[in-house]
Amino acid sequence: MENLNKLLLLACATFSVISLVKSQNQEGFISLDCGLPSNESPYIEPLTNLTYISDVNFIRGGRTGNIENNSETDFISKPYKVLRYFPEGTRNCYNLSVKQGTKYLIRTFFLYGNYDGLNTSPRFDLFLGPNIWTSIDVLIPGLGDGVIEEIIHVTRSNILDICLVKTGTSTPMISAIELRPLRYDTYTARTGSLKKIVHFDFTNQRKEIRYPEDVYDRIWMPYSQPEWTQINTTRNVSGFSDGYNPPQDVIKTAAIPTNVSEPLEFIWNSESSDDQTYAYLYFAEIQKLKTNETREFKIVANGRLDYTNYIPTKFEAETLINPAPLKCEGGLCRVQLSKTPRSTLPPLMNAIEIFSVIQFPQSETYTDDVIAIKNIQSTYQLSRISGQWQGDPCVPKQFSWIGVSCNVIDISTPPRIIALDLSSSGLSGIIPPSIQNLTLLRELDLSNNNLTGEVPEFLAKIKSLLVIRLRGNNLRGSVPQALQDREKNDGLKLFVDPNIKRHGQHQPRSWVVALVASISCVAVTIIVLVLIFIFRRRKSSTRKVIRPSLEMKNRRFKYSEVKEMTNNFQVVLGKGGFGVVYHGFLNNEQVAVKVLSQSSTQGYKEFKTEVELLLRVHHVNLVSLVGYCDEGNDLALIYEFMENGNLKEHLSGKRGGSVLNWSSRLKIAIESALGIEYLHIGCNPPMVHRDVKSTNILLGLRFEAKLADFGLSRSFLVGSQTHVTTNIAGTLGYLDPEYYQKNWLTEKSDVYSFGIVLLEIITGQPVIEQSRDTSYIVEWAKSMLANGDIESIMDPNLHQDYDTSSSWKALELAMLCINPSSTQRPNMTRVAHELNECLEIYNLSKGRSQDENSSKSTGHSVTSISDIPSAR
Repeated sequence: MENLNKLLLLACATFSVISLVKSQNQEGFISLDCGLPSNESPYIEPLTNLTYISDVNFIRGGRTGNIENNSETDFISKPYKVLRYFPEGTRNCYNLSVKQGTKYLIRTFFLYGNYDGLNTSPRFDLFLGPNIWTSIDVLIPGLGDGVIEEIIHVTRSNILDICLVKTGTSTPMISAIELRPLRYDTYTARTGSLKKIVHFDFTNQRKEIRYPEDVYDRIWMPYSQPEWTQINTTRNVSGFSDGYNPPQDVIKTAAIPTNVSEPLEFIWNSESSDDQTYAYLYFAEIQKLKTNETREFKIVANGRLDYTNYIPTKFEAETLINPAPLKCEGGLCRVQLSKTPRSTLPPLMNAIEIFSVIQFPQSETYTDDVIAIKNIQSTYQLSRISGQWQGDPCVPKQFSWIGVSCNVIDISTPPRIIALDLSSSGLSGIIPPSIQNLTLLRELDLSNNNLTGEVPEFLAKIKSLLVIRLRGNNLRGSVPQALQDREKNDGLKLFVDPNIKRHGQHQPRSWVVALVASISCVAVTIIVLVLIFIFRRRKSSTRKVIRPSLEMKNRRFKYSEVKEMTNNFQVVLGKGGFGVVYHGFLNNEQVAVKVLSQSSTQGYKEFKTEVELLLRVHHVNLVSLVGYCDEGNDLALIYEFMENGNLKEHLSGKRGGSVLNWSSRLKIAIESALGIEYLHIGCNPPMVHRDVKSTNILLGLRFEAKLADFGLSRSFLVGSQTHVTTNIAGTLGYLDPEYYQKNWLTEKSDVYSFGIVLLEIITGQPVIEQSRDTSYIVEWAKSMLANGDIESIMDPNLHQDYDTSSSWKALELAMLCINPSSTQRPNMTRVAHELNECLEIYNLSKGRSQDENSSKSTGHSVTSISDIPSAR
């Protein structure tokens, strides 16, 4: 069965349907007929009603070819009769505009058809962005000359590159590319993407089913075994609420074992015994059972019981999925359906889909950098090097763009562009503003081109720039003052032609001197009169001195002062995306100094955001900013020192010492909630933190909680606007799924993140833990909640020292905060109020059990306890 996906192409190419169905909504579909002339685009493929367009606007380079015409190819559909091949260049990439965070079925077709008359199989690599997808060998002896590769993948940005990479002497080629958006809550793997092995419809009818019968355009192949009997129904089958929506023609047929006492068994081969596999089984009872008949069976996958006593629903479809990925010993995988002792009928299965997990570990280059460099490429129409400027600009390193240097830290960190050398590249026109969006650029070389206009002032805004080379162009005017200031204060090296003047560099003409002298005399007279007026006003009025706030003035420190307060960066407190946090002393007071790393994925924008926010907001539950350093490339933030580190350290046990008790945890949760509430309703304009997590909740000497790290914070609109559209930012595991899917940011995104923190506080569990059956804390909590046992959910380190009513109320609140729909989540005011109630309930129960005055345990007064939930 390992070659079934290879055979699928020809079956698909000769695809037929009994009757045409009216075309359904193709919103979000991308269907590229590779090699199709632009004057023939678009067209509707008559068998599927799919609209195909030419690929000419999505690829640079390549040539077009046609498969051989013969009796075998006469029935092949139009999208696969032409192709594009790439005799030039090593890497050639299709660049597609997609929606970030969307789950797509991505399908690529390769039909050789001896287009070149060589009858030689093309062999090459297929990449998805910077990661290898698979190796292609189009001509399989005895099996035809076509291949389909298909994956289900969540896009990480609004740009998707599909690249063909030459690996030997043969020429890469491609026939078609298809993208189909899927529901985000379907086809979910713990990690990675899903590579299709089969979509099988259990029937002996010789037809394939795809769009428009299948709304997602999956291609279902008929499949049958000699030891099976096929059954079918003419009745419609309902029930597609789980989002998988199998076509009626798929779900209305099924297979049962011919020997009714035998199990129904499906076997396939995995490429490797280490492959992780997911099977999606489709069931619907499509026979009308008599009153004394029962169909019940158990489902065993690779010897592990996944479902017991399963009864298919009458004329209603259901999809069953193995809860954890399968690993097939020896590469042989098996799903077995066996009837139970009380079952009178054999097991039944309508269809199956099988996927293996495929990892794409290398992060794509930082999105803003990619957009900026592609805007530069478009502005200059870089024909000389356009063949090399394809795909991801930084990774893989062997394909990085000529003239582009990148900082690649590790595979999980998006690379950043740090140098751009376009010298002697035939550039003309002005220097484009999009260059300033390369915010970590250190060197810029545009020398020896035909650039015109003036030296732009916006170059001074790139705080990381160290060297700018502009000589050998047709620039005019003078160096902007902002750039001269950067030269003087930050050590920027700027190389321009002699005709570009700096202020104070040239001698003005005599008439200019005379004019300036006259103006100066008038100005001096006016200044003297103004000073006399001010002096008299001061004498006649009470003395009032207006000057800049000393406090504000002292907030900015020199880098030498930062080095001094940290004793030359001697003691490290921690590390993060911004850089390293050091321990320091300022006026004998402890401080925490966060220093921006040169390879930081955040950078000056986030630094500026945090400084501006903390200079204007003050709250007891927000970490105070003592000062900052903004000196060229040396950026630092000086905070008040929080003696007990962050919340996550205490929950994970890494901090050592005693475990946080239940009342301490509730107090920390309340104070954190109040800090977030202040951002939402106390700031003007209101702010969304965007990175609420347990490592950003710091604890003081008496374990008072304060929210920290505001580099990703954003203001949000109020009134008629319900959200602000912005790029995704935050931390994996804490991200609001609605924000992730739609790019809609609201204060409820913080509520979701806080709900995850609350789950951590309650359970003591890490947010993502691969060793759990369900790695994500949300799914784990839901599975544990199904048992209704509070002890199995609560952190065992608490040793049952909590009140059941209080803990249930906190848990219910956490689940309310992580509701998938933001409109169903509470605001932070309500969250803080209900957490206070949880603490009151706990203190009241402790007071009763110890027969003490309740006022000893808390300063809160309890006026009503009628809404306290009972123990489950």
